[in-house]
Amino acid sequence: MATSVRAAGDGSAPPAAPVRDRSAGPGSPSRRPPGHGGRRSTLHRLDLKAVPYVFVAPFFLTFAAFGLFPLIYTGWLSLHRVELGGEAQWKGMGNYSSLATSEFFWNALANTFTIGIISTVPQLLMALGLAHLLNYELRGRGFFRVAVLAPYATSIAAATLVFAQLFNTDYGLINTVLGWAGFAPVDWESSKWPAQIAISTIVTWRWTGYNALIYLAAMQAVPQDLYEAAALDGASRLRQFLSVTIPSIRPTILFTAVVSTIGATQLFGEPLLFGGSVGISGGSGNQFQTLSLLMYEKGWVTGALGQASAIAWVMLLLLLLIGGLRTLFSRLRAKEGS
Repeated sequence: MATSVRAAGDGSAPPAAPVRDRSAGPGSPSRRPPGHGGRRSTLHRLDLKAVPYVFVAPFFLTFAAFGLFPLIYTGWLSLHRVELGGEAQWKGMGNYSSLATSEFFWNALANTFTIGIISTVPQLLMALGLAHLLNYELRGRGFFRVAVLAPYATSIAAATLVFAQLFNTDYGLINTVLGWAGFAPVDWESSKWPAQIAISTIVTWRWTGYNALIYLAAMQAVPQDLYEAAALDGASRLRQFLSVTIPSIRPTILFTAVVSTIGATQLFGEPLLFGGSVGISGGSGNQFQTLSLLMYEKGWVTGALGQASAIAWVMLLLLLLIGGLRTLFSRLRAKEGS
């Protein structure tokens, strides 16, 4: 007992109890199990790196299945002699060399080029004019903007069948009006240039409003200060359109020209339906047969899948050439601007 009293009264302090860190919660590092922080950091890094690829994976898988694989397989078929229901036989560049000496191929290529020119140039010019008019403050401007897009919403089959009746040689409205004006009836189906003009009319009617709305969107992005400055200098509306609007929307014009050219290269539905029973061959004398029609005829009428694949790859090379020319033109314009 004396010893206990002495220990308590000798003036020395009792040993201090260990201080507990109250700021350390249940999830503090001191209480985490070993390796927990490393696993969490690894999962976090994996989440940042892998999840974006998971989100974009469906697109790439779909593109690989329905875009890349058909493209590669078509290229493989173009190097073989393939008949429907038969086995492929290696032919090398034979399909391409036969196209180079085929009058049907060169005729289809020429028809594709002429129909593309006849349909694209008037289409874009009319679209520019429509967009310029719709850019002004007009009554019912919203209605007119929707109305110009109505032909684009119409199906190719419906539009082509209606125009086929209008251009009918015997009872069509076009020949009736020409007869009232004193002109002889035109054979719109059997003659080369009338048939191509009729098909180009269908394409122009269907795509003019679509391009007009694209031009309208570009025109509304042009700063109004440019028009005000041009008006102060005494420029008329026509001069403002030529000197202000056209240079400001030149990239959009180039874009629509390239897209319209690509569409003309792939033209298929309009000439097929316009020709009726002879639509696949592009008329009785192949007068409006395009590359797409020739490819379809080679593949599914004559059964020469190898030649059809070669035509498809020639069309792809033409489209790549058009895209390359567009890129080259854009770079040249950028150098001139700088």
